[in-house]
Amino acid sequence: QVQLVESGGGLVQAGGSLRLSCAASGSILRIDRMGWYRQAPGKQREWVAAVTSGGSANLADSVKGRFTISRDNAKKIVLLQMNSLKPEDTAVYYCNADVRTWSHPLVQDYWGQGTQVTVSS
Repeated sequence: QVQLVESGGGLVQAGGSLRLSCAASGSILRIDRMGWYRQAPGKQREWVAAVTSGGSANLADSVKGRFTISRDNAKKIVLLQMNSLKPEDTAVYYCNADVRTWSHPLVQDYWGQGTQVTVSS
């Protein structure tokens, strides 16, 4: 099947930066959209950013101007560069990808296990 493994989370002071990475592996034929979601304590999971296989990126209004999403198709990696972090960015960040595998005829939605980002004030 497909595994998405995130890395790069941690504790940072407000105004600091972190870079999250998500690597996809498994029986992958094609990866379409890759993106990031986050979930803060007591809140619903929310979309943060997404990038297509062609490199077209979109970001949530709450992170525009501070976060950048990019991907390396050859390495099957998506990155989230987070600058000017705020305490309200504190959340578990999840990688998400739409993947077509060799064993299934349809594109399926996959999730990583999440990585904690904590921004102190």
